[in-house]
Amino acid sequence: MLRGHCSYSSVSHENIQLRQSAGRQLFSFLGVRHEEEEVTKRYNCEEMNLITLAMDTCEVRGSVGLRREGRLVSLQRHDTAEDYSSWLLPAVENCLRQSGTELTKVELFAVATGPGSFTGLRVGLTTVKAWAELYGKTVVGVSRLEVLARSAGAEPGFVAASFDAQRGQVFGGLYELGRNGERALIEQEMVIAPEEFVRWVHGRAGEKHVRWATPDAGIFEGLAHWREWAKRGDRLVHCDGGLAAGVAELAEERARRGQTTDALHVDANYVRRCDAEIFWKDPASHGR
Repeated sequence: MLRGHCSYSSVSHENIQLRQSAGRQLFSFLGVRHEEEEVTKRYNCEEMNLITLAMDTCEVRGSVGLRREGRLVSLQRHDTAEDYSSWLLPAVENCLRQSGTELTKVELFAVATGPGSFTGLRVGLTTVKAWAELYGKTVVGVSRLEVLARSAGAEPGFVAASFDAQRGQVFGGLYELGRNGERALIEQEMVIAPEEFVRWVHGRAGEKHVRWATPDAGIFEGLAHWREWAKRGDRLVHCDGGLAAGVAELAEERARRGQTTDALHVDANYVRRCDAEIFWKDPASHGR
C-alpha cells in the first residue's frame, strides 16, 4: 500500500490525457458536469459527512456500495452474467440515485485491487482511476482477501481468507490478528489448490485454531479431513456477497491512517497471470 499522495512526475502526458478522455466519457454517461479547475486532493477523513464509493469487480460476485457518515446507504450486487464493462456504470448510477448522492460529492474512492480476474479488475480500476483523477480525489485500494479476513471478527488469532479461483484452485491469504485489532498478512497471497492451502495454513498456525473466512464454504467442507480440522478448533466463517461494503469500510480505516494513493498509482494484484500472458510465455499451455 502506498502512503500519502504520490507525484505525477513519472507519468507521461499522453497517459494522463488518455485517462482524462476515459473519465469524460464516464461523466457523460452519468450526466455529470466536470469543471476543469484545480481541486485539492486532501480532505479530513474524520469528517462526519465523509462519502465513500466502493467497487469490487474481482470476480462474478462483485458489487458497488456507498457509505455516508460511517454507514452503508446503498449497495448494488452483480447478480447477473452481464459483463462488468456494461454493468458497472448503470450500477453506480443506481447506487448514487438510491442514496440521494451526486458523484461530485464523493470524497473517497475505494476499490478492491485483487486478487481476481484480469478483465474484471481492469474495469473497476480504470473507472476509479478516471473519476479520482478528474475530481482530484483520493483513492484507497484494498485486498479482497483482507476484506474477507476482516469480516471474521476482531478476535485475536489466525484467519485464512479465500474464495474460488476456478480451475480447482482458490485465491488465499493467511492473516494474524493482534490484540489491538491489527492484521498482518503472513507471507503473501496466493492461488493454490484448496488441500494445499489448508496444509500451508496449518503449517504456519501450528496448534492454534484457524477461522476460515470464505464465501465458498462448500469447497472446504468437501475436503476429506475437514471434520478432523473442525474438531481441533477450526471453524468456517461464511462471508456473504456484497463485499463492496467491506471494501468501503476498510478503505476509510486506511484513509484515517493516511494510507492512501492517487489515481495514477493504484494498481491490480492479479496473483495469477491472465491466460494471454500464460500462453504467450508458455506455448505448451495451449489447449490445456
